[in-house]
Amino acid sequence: MPSFHDRKAIGDAHERRVAQELRQRGWHVNTWGQGVLAAPVRSALHGTDSSLRWTPDLIAAKGRQVILIGCKSRMTSSTTHRHVVERAAVIAHLQLVAWTQLPLYYVFDNLDVLTPHDVLGTGHNGPRTHAGSGTPYLLVPAS
Repeated sequence: MPSFHDRKAIGDAHERRVAQELRQRGWHVNTWGQGVLAAPVRSALHGTDSSLRWTPDLIAAKGRQVILIGCKSRMTSSTTHRHVVERAAVIAHLQLVAWTQLPLYYVFDNLDVLTPHDVLGTGHNGPRTHAGSGTPYLLVPAS
């Protein structure tokens, strides 16, 4: 399994791509979430059950519209054609959407877009825990 730094580098590249795609469509984009936290804070937060562990990666605005984005790099199987989203993230994001009254979108490598509600409604429990975090996950058909 790749190290945290390897996974973070891949994730950072995907975040930059998603941000660039949004900017080309007229959005103003800022990084957000754990990626902007210092390593000791990120590490301590990872050891908790706090929903803050699942803060979305980006926040974007276009006019008066604001959206939250969770970038999902390497979270789509090339063999089964299913997206993977950790169950704890979906639950935290549903709470965040209710609390902030802002929409949240997951953007995958192929630029497919799903909401937490889409994932919860169409996803099926994965057979094991997620390799990166060790948490249960949901599988969603990429179609």
